[in-house]
Amino acid sequence: MKTLFEKIIAREIPAQIVYEDDLVLAFRDINPQAPTHALIVPKRPIPRVAEAKADDQPLLGYLLFKAAEVAGKLGLGKDGFRLVINNGADGGETVPHLHVHILGGRYLKWPPG
Repeated sequence: MKTLFEKIIAREIPAQIVYEDDLVLAFRDINPQAPTHALIVPKRPIPRVAEAKADDQPLLGYLLFKAAEVAGKLGLGKDGFRLVINNGADGGETVPHLHVHILGGRYLKWPPG
């Protein structure tokens, strides 16, 4: 069974895409938690960061590199942004497909809540 993000990647579910290449897809979150809130996902599904394998390492690095690039393209480079990866139910994960939240556009306090 495909995850929600696999369906977005396959264009079975619409999304507001902000970046795409052969390895990753970035799109706006449908329930934004900041003025700017996008998700970037690897096209090859990895359920969560704790289940990544050694051969996923290049993709994980690429995902973070592209997350920073997308943040800049969304206008977040000057004032800052937050990258968040949730892992497992207690970590706030709701879709079992590794994804990075890109949040910004306002001051983000720490701890988040």
